[in-house]
Formats: sequence, C-alpha cells, structure tokens
Amino acid sequence: MGSFVGSRLCCIVLLFTLCFAADPYVNFELEYSYITVSPLGVPQQVIAVNGKFPGPVLNVTTNYNVVVNVKNKLDENLLVTWPGIQMRRSSWQDGVLGTNCPIPAKWNFTYQFQVKDQIGSFFYSPSLNLQRASGGFGSFIITNRNIISIPFSPPDGDIVIIIGDWYTRDHKALRKDLDAGKQLGMPDGVLINGKGPFRYNTTFVPDAIDYETINVNPGKTYRVRVHNVGVSTCLNFRIQNHNLLLVETEGYYTSQQNYTSVDIHVGQSYTFLVTMDQNASSDYYIVASARFVNQSLWQKVTGVAVLHYSNSKGKAAGPLPDPPNDAFDTSYALNQAMSIRQNVSASGARPNPQGSFHYGQINVTDLYLLKSVPPVVIDGKLRATYNGISFKNPETPIRLADVYHVKGDYKLDFPTKPMNRPPKVDTSVINATYKGFIEVILQNNDTVAQSFHMDGYSFFVVGMGFGEWTENNRGSYNRWDAIFRSTTQVFPGGWTAIMASLDNVGVWNLRVENLDRWYLGQETYMRIINPEDHSNKTELPVPSNALYCGALASKQKAQKTSSATTIFRSSELYLTFMLVFSAVISLLC
Repeated sequence: MGSFVGSRLCCIVLLFTLCFAADPYVNFELEYSYITVSPLGVPQQVIAVNGKFPGPVLNVTTNYNVVVNVKNKLDENLLVTWPGIQMRRSSWQDGVLGTNCPIPAKWNFTYQFQVKDQIGSFFYSPSLNLQRASGGFGSFIITNRNIISIPFSPPDGDIVIIIGDWYTRDHKALRKDLDAGKQLGMPDGVLINGKGPFRYNTTFVPDAIDYETINVNPGKTYRVRVHNVGVSTCLNFRIQNHNLLLVETEGYYTSQQNYTSVDIHVGQSYTFLVTMDQNASSDYYIVASARFVNQSLWQKVTGVAVLHYSNSKGKAAGPLPDPPNDAFDTSYALNQAMSIRQNVSASGARPNPQGSFHYGQINVTDLYLLKSVPPVVIDGKLRATYNGISFKNPETPIRLADVYHVKGDYKLDFPTKPMNRPPKVDTSVINATYKGFIEVILQNNDTVAQSFHMDGYSFFVVGMGFGEWTENNRGSYNRWDAIFRSTTQVFPGGWTAIMASLDNVGVWNLRVENLDRWYLGQETYMRIINPEDHSNKTELPVPSNALYCGALASKQKAQKTSSATTIFRSSELYLTFMLVFSAVISLLC
C-alpha cells in the first residue's frame, strides 16, 4: 500500500513538474515620471522611466509571459504601446486609445501578454498626445530560446542604440503648436541614447554637451540594435570605417548584406553585426543624420556618438563620414529599402525556417488604398487624413464597446479608396475579414517621408515606387522573399504595397508613426472578429484589471494596490509552496 501511495505521489510531482515546464513569467515595474535633463545644452523636462532617460531595456525570451506594471506619475493620462509585439489574441494589451482606456495620472495599470513565437529588436513608448516626443521610450528585446539556433555566430556582446530627432520644446508645447494650426518646424537636433552630439563641429555643437560613448574591444563582433523613436525625421545611420551587416529587422531575420549606411525611418528597428576590425588610431564617429530634407538647412539635425576601442590612441576628429549622395537620385533610397529581403532558410522563433509561406500565391480578400495628403483644415482645425478621414478616437475603446453592447461608438465604413468628397473627422474603422488576406497600398501624396505601422501583425513589404500606384505596379511585386516587418517607409510622392494574413483576432491600430501626423488624426483601426468563436479560443476575454471609460466609466473601481505586485507575490508564494511540496514528496518517493 505504501509503495502504491508513493508511486501515486510521484506521479503528482511529475504532473506539477510538467506544469512548471510551461512558459515562464517575467515581471517588470515601469514608473513614468518627469526629470530635468539638458541633452542639447538647454534644461528641459523629459519623461523618464524608472528615473532613466531613455528607459531601461526589457529583455525577455521567446514565449515568455510578460507582466509589466506601469505606474503613471505624470500629470496627465498615459498609455504604453509595444510596436511590433503582436499581442496574439489580446488586443486588450496593445496600449492605444482605440483598444485601451488611458491610465489616469497617479494610477497604475498592469499589462500582461505573451511574446508568442517572436524574436528580435523592438521598443516600447507612450502612445498619447505626442508624449514620445518627450521620452518614455526604451528597448524591448526578445531573445531566442537556447534550443533554437541563430543564423550567425553568437556575437561577443549586445549594444542598444536609440536615435531620434529632438525638440527643446516639450510635448505639451509641441501639442499647442499643432492645436494652433502651426507646423512643428525643424527639430533642434538628434539624440543618441538620450544624449546630444559629440562636438564634431564647434559651430553647430555648443561646448560641454554630454554625448554617448560606446566602448568596444578590438577584434570582437557586436550585435547592434538600433531604434528610431523620433518625432518625424528619417535618419541615416552609419559608423565611421565600419560595415553594418544587417541580420534582423522588427522580429525577422534578413538576408545578410553589408551596408556602409542605412536609412532608418521613424518607428523602425534594425539589428546589425559590427566587427571591430579597425586599427584604432583614434575613436570613430557614430552618426545619425536627417534624410529627405534640405541638408544645408538641417545640418544641426545630426546626432554624433563615439565608438571607443579599448586600445584607442586618440579622440575622433575630422569631418563626419558622408551620408548618401543621392539628392538627385530618387532611386537610391528606394533600392536600398527593397534590397532588404527575408532570410527564408533561417529559423525564427521556431525550429523550422522562417520561410515565405508562399504569400505570393494567396488570393487577396481585402484591398485598401490608403492615401495621405498634407494636413488640411477641417472644421477650423488642422487635421491629417487617410482617404479624406481624420480619425477621432471613440469615447469607449472599440472592442470594449462590442463586448458591452455600446451602440454608436464607431462605424464599420472606412472607405477602401479615396472618396470624391470633402475631408471629415470621423470614427470610421475597417471591417476586415478574419483569416482573410489583405493588400494595402499606401499612397503618400504628402510632402514628407512617412512611416506606416500596423499593430497586431507583421506584413510583407512587396513593392515600392514613385508616382501614383496603378494595377500595373503589381507586376513589380516581390512575391517570394519580401521582408516581413511591422513598420515600413512610404516616400513622399510615392507608394508602398504590403500584404498580411489576418489571423489575429482583435482591434488593431493602423497609423503613421510620424507623431505630428498621428496626433492630427492620420490613423484608423482594423476590426477582426471570428464569428464562430463563442469560448475565447481565438480571442482572450476582457482582462480582469481592464480600465473603463466613456460609456462604461461607471464600471471603473478605485485602485487599491498594484496588480503586478499582487501577481508577483502570489506567484512567489505559489512557487515556494510547490518547491516545499516537491521536496516532501521526493522524500516519500
């Protein structure tokens, strides 16, 4: 009898062991507050995360369950979004106004999501009211599981570089300008990891500005992750005398190619391998300079950091490495963008190759042409549009309105192409087809380079060109190894074509990443519903800690404690109990 009981108890232990073998949880606390810094020599208030500007790197592993408790110590509402993190089955965690009620000042909210089958370089940032223009951003890295090989030799170290154009006016002042019908004007500079430029030029750069130094060892190869979290400016990234071997962008491995410089548009993330193969006669410049602007006027909009070898013999000196000389060659930037291809033979987050999934052979079920033009005045206010509609966020987030039967919150009538009618402000969203295959043509008739982002998905960038898109342009599409990513550029006076398989149920934001255009309404949402799901198999239920607003504001209860702290403490107690229980049972076995 004792042997029987012991064997049964051992089975119980095995069962619990299998349960603990499930995907683990990782917990983070992010406190958003104001601090004063002087990145361009002018004291200004910025948004810090855990007292840091930029915020801390969040490093997780594929398939981890991520619990992030966000404490809002700002004086206004806050939402944190996670561009490129697909939030499978859970648009509730996406962190934009169409899917979440904002976190009020002095409150907290706990995001909980799984980084299911994802790897790569991403970032997090505020999504409301131009707040990203004042900071609040940081790198979000998803590393492979140990059992999954990577398509290059393991690097000797990781380097994160966050670049972006920067204003000495904070996000509230920039908002006032836009609300008054003004343009934001030329940025005051470019920051690298929250710091101003190395004094490469005594005319453009004041003395005593703190700059970033990246310390490396000769002969070593580093994985360099670069994010453009700026307001609106595409930046050309380069490291003096060093090649950039591109290996990944926004979660997908690329065919490996060397570049001397790469254009990184707002909201985009790239990963390079950089080998320290120079003789270190001096330090080297790391440069991020403005693109698609009048360079003679925008020379100050250049970020400069220093790459310092441990055996360096002196400071960096002399002129900066040249940017692309293509002022009269519109094809250069487009050709570089289209040269970034998928590595179809590499394993991604799973052991099988990333593959191309034969996307070029899938029948398109939804076709949308989204056209942007320069901002226009609608009802006395400056607004930006897609297809003549400037999006107005609903008072109640879209999917919450569905669940609680709030009528009239939004309309499922977003036009598939530009309409011959005056522009208007509206809450119009795309009624997309679950398990459909969508083709989106992004037609940029604005005067500035734009970045387009799709939440909840990555998409194939199948084509780009200048002029007006026509049906004939489909003949130029890459239907085999187009890069799969979540943010793509659309050149001024040009178009970009993307394709995506709509298998992720929820409500997903489609937006321009240029903060001024986004603030002025150049966005919409895709609503993707599985009508056959009555048991939350393809979409998770409303989170128990959901915030409520608009027509559902009466459902909101006062906060008492941090949800993440509660979850973390509960998991600690549970784990402690299980370890003790396992130890006791092992003795009995």
